[in-house]
Amino acid sequence: MQEIIEFFQHIMNPTWILSQPIAFWLLLFIVFAETGLFVGFFLPGDSLLFITGMHLAKHPMRVMDGLEVGVAVVVLGVILAGIIGNTVGYWFGRKAGPTLFKKKDTFFFKQKHLQAAKDFYEKKGAGMIVIARFLPIIRTFAPIVAGIVQMDSKKFAFYNVVGCVAWVVSMVLGGYFLGMAFPWLGDHLEIIVIGIVVVTTVPVVLGYLKSKASSKKAETEV
Repeated sequence: MQEIIEFFQHIMNPTWILSQPIAFWLLLFIVFAETGLFVGFFLPGDSLLFITGMHLAKHPMRVMDGLEVGVAVVVLGVILAGIIGNTVGYWFGRKAGPTLFKKKDTFFFKQKHLQAAKDFYEKKGAGMIVIARFLPIIRTFAPIVAGIVQMDSKKFAFYNVVGCVAWVVSMVLGGYFLGMAFPWLGDHLEIIVIGIVVVTTVPVVLGYLKSKASSKKAETEV
């Protein structure tokens, strides 16, 4: 049990992930899981991509022992993983349908996260597939909700590609160029990770609280 707990602690730590001999494959798996499987909502998508960019400014990424790749291959690989992840989430939503809204909470599934994504979809429409890429938790459930509401598959595919390219390129290259311009920032990765988590999580929390307040107000008025 202790080993499992330690693994989850490691898998949420970008610096640990990038230090592994199979860092590239771990990166692709985490992006796929966070953007396509509802069990991946806790994974560190934004901070991992940004720190990956900073890492690439100094070192190539390890695919396996003795084999390394540069920023172009990493960006293309992550874009592909993100597109596939969202596509899996979309088709899962289409197949599972409304039954997900009746599913009880578990460690890997929280009804409030699915509801938050649904509320976000109702406000933003199809464009939420692009915007959601930059919002932790929401990006995990957004493609599932798109499938549940039967969004046109071609429209979803278009927004999926646009959103994934924008997210990956901005995060990875943002970290890469920052790392190139200010190499000393690599000594303060913990602070950067915390900053990214705060900046990306606050809008989600505020949106959720606003949604809850609106629901209570509506109930009171009724």
